[in-house]
Amino acid sequence: MILTTEHGAIETTTQGYLFNGSDWCEDFSYKTAERDGIKLYVDHWELIWYFREYYEANKTHPSMHQLVRTLGKSKGEHFHDQKAYEQHIYSLFPTDPINELCKLAGLPMPPPDT
Repeated sequence: MILTTEHGAIETTTQGYLFNGSDWCEDFSYKTAERDGIKLYVDHWELIWYFREYYEANKTHPSMHQLVRTLGKSKGEHFHDQKAYEQHIYSLFPTDPINELCKLAGLPMPPPDT
C-alpha cells in the first residue's frame, strides 16, 4: 500500500506498517491514525515518541508491562496505579495499543506475545 504524506509516497504493508523505518515522519503518524480512526493528542504523541526512543535504545518493542511501569510512574499521582494507567492507554488506543503504537511510531510489527 502507498500512503501519501507531505514528504512523498511511503510504502506500507497491508496492515499499515512501514516497509522502511527510515521513511517515518510525523505526517505518516497523522495519516495512519486518521485512517485507523484515531485523533492524535499530546498523550498519544508522548507514547509514540516513547516507543521510538525505546526501540532505538533497545532494538525491541516495549511490552505493555514495561510501558505501564515506566511511563505510569512519571504521569503523576493519578497514574501511579498501574492498572489505572493501563486503562488510560486503552482509552487512547482501544483495540490493540502495542500494535497501534508500533505502527504509528514507524516500527516493525511486534511479535504476537508483546
